[in-house]
Amino acid sequence: MKTTILLCCFAAISCAPGWGQQTYLYDDRPKITASGEAAVYVKPDQITVSFGIETSDLDIGVARQKNNDIMKKALAALHDAGVSDKDIQTDYLSLQPRYRSDSVKDVFIGYFVRNTFVVTLREAGKLEELVAKVLQTGVNYIHNVDFQTAEFKKYREQAREMALRAAREKAEKMAAVLGQSVGSPLQINEFSSGSPWAYYSSWGGWGSARNAFASQNAVQDLRGSSGEALETIALGKIAVRANVSVTFELRK
Repeated sequence: MKTTILLCCFAAISCAPGWGQQTYLYDDRPKITASGEAAVYVKPDQITVSFGIETSDLDIGVARQKNNDIMKKALAALHDAGVSDKDIQTDYLSLQPRYRSDSVKDVFIGYFVRNTFVVTLREAGKLEELVAKVLQTGVNYIHNVDFQTAEFKKYREQAREMALRAAREKAEKMAAVLGQSVGSPLQINEFSSGSPWAYYSSWGGWGSARNAFASQNAVQDLRGSSGEALETIALGKIAVRANVSVTFELRK
């Protein structure tokens, strides 16, 4: 009697969904997959500029004082241009002793002080004037210029809708060539590699601020941060992008 009960329990456990081997259903419906890309071009309504000050001297106190003096002049110029304190942030400060050779520290060449501050500008039309005034105070580097829009979500949704329509249109045209039609979407994927918006700028790094400013005014391109092809756009525009892939049912 005990043996019979144990066998029945074992059989019941083996047949339970959680213990038995899972059955995977293969969707054998004909399918077609198409990608869609779209970009909405808008004017930036907010710009952040990262400035850098580098000073040096054999005396560490003198090197720091030189840096502080330039920073005070830059802050005064920003205030004169109408930039409030809340839109100015200190971002980076370093003090480094340097030698003629990094490997052989035989000749000391001085202390180098680097100070970086970030300015948020809410009137895009004042960018050139602002940068020119700041550079005149002794600031010697522009690290980065970031163009943004406060309505990014709205424009991203517009770009996504356009990308989805483009994917369906592409799928319909490919299916028509094969004498078939497109049915309901079975799977939708959105790709988010790289930056969702792009505004290529030649400003950046610890290079000469004045040379960077000149080349900035000469050309503006759109370049995705993940290596997409270049696309020339109107000066002063940013591109909010969306990239999707949709799998549709394929019908005869």
